[in-house]
Amino acid sequence: MIKVKVTPIGNSMGIVLPKEALTKLKTGKGETLYLVDSPEGFMLTPYQQNFEQQMVAAEKVMKKYRNALHELAK
Repeated sequence: MIKVKVTPIGNSMGIVLPKEALTKLKTGKGETLYLVDSPEGFMLTPYQQNFEQQMVAAEKVMKKYRNALHELAK
């Protein structure tokens, strides 16, 4: 467990993540992190939770409109 403190940043509040946490999250300056509500509490993750669902939907659309997309790519 890594202990962090909430600190004022401009007109907002934030936390500073230690290098160890950034390494474990495989993230760095300018990257987006997601705060996800889970049964155990909030979880900080670099992965968008519904990304896989979005990719499945995109693949269905691309398969259905394959010919049209191929023409548009020319």
